[in-house]
Amino acid sequence: MKNDKILLDHGSGGKISHSLTKDMMLPIFDNAILAALNDGAIFELEGKRFAFSTDSYTVDPIFFPGGNIGDLAINGTVNDIAMCGATPLYLSVGLIIEEGFARIDLEKIINDMGTAAKKADVTVVTGDTKVVPKGAADRIFINTSGIGLIPHSVNVASLNAKVGDRIILSGTIADHGITILTSREGLSFKSDLTSDTAPLNYMVKEMFAASNNIHVLRDPTRGGVGTALNEIAEKSQVAIKIYESTIPLKKEVAAACELLGFDPLYLANEGKLLSFVAPEDAAAVLAAMRMNPYGKDAAVIGEVIADHTGKVFMETRIGGERLLDMLAGEQLPRIC
Repeated sequence: MKNDKILLDHGSGGKISHSLTKDMMLPIFDNAILAALNDGAIFELEGKRFAFSTDSYTVDPIFFPGGNIGDLAINGTVNDIAMCGATPLYLSVGLIIEEGFARIDLEKIINDMGTAAKKADVTVVTGDTKVVPKGAADRIFINTSGIGLIPHSVNVASLNAKVGDRIILSGTIADHGITILTSREGLSFKSDLTSDTAPLNYMVKEMFAASNNIHVLRDPTRGGVGTALNEIAEKSQVAIKIYESTIPLKKEVAAACELLGFDPLYLANEGKLLSFVAPEDAAAVLAAMRMNPYGKDAAVIGEVIADHTGKVFMETRIGGERLLDMLAGEQLPRIC
């Protein structure tokens, strides 16, 4: 409708966000590569397979426990490329800076981006900087794009989940989301909350060394684990069952979520991945993940089932069953 407005919910990763992509973007930019809606575009060029991804970053606060908007942007694009099964190689960086932004803060962000790129073994090869009048942006926005090479033996995509696959989560959930929420509101807890922002490309490489039967990789960022699982169930036309008792969750994160009324399954992660693996290789992949510092808390949290395709279910700690639906928009805190 002519009077429709773009809402914050359109960028949440939930149903409203998906509708914007499917109803507006896909019909206009119609092509098979985009329609796959993977973490990045997967295409072939002169006999080689590539992954290409782009993402834009705006976060409040821009500096938070465990990182800042700069290393978040590098790690995020590195991970999106890695989730396509590719080895990340080259990145671009685009900056939109508000007039009056402190130079010392910009230097800190750029230095941390450089450190993150070296840690992930990627090279920033091009970029762009724009400065806009004060009030025209919220301090700084960053876009990063990247390209990587996919080995011919690798074939991962959100539509590749198969009945019987084991679902492995690389570590504790909701660390980033709850850290940002509490930092933004100036809340403090006895235990320090820290973002999990990290590059996962080396762990992914080690996983593929352990098995060629990895069918899906996904980093559950916006919308968290609950949203990512729903997307995979829909695209693969399977059902998913997970077990609450097996999901890694730090006590301090669980306590903060309980206090504030948030479900950790729908909070963002920036250094975790979900892997769907053939059952005969699940143990080997899990062992490989646990050998990496970013996968030391990895656990098998569920499996792919045939009944009720497109749905995600969770067996609760008390033995009940809960339907995990995709949220419409941003998760709202419990009010009673």
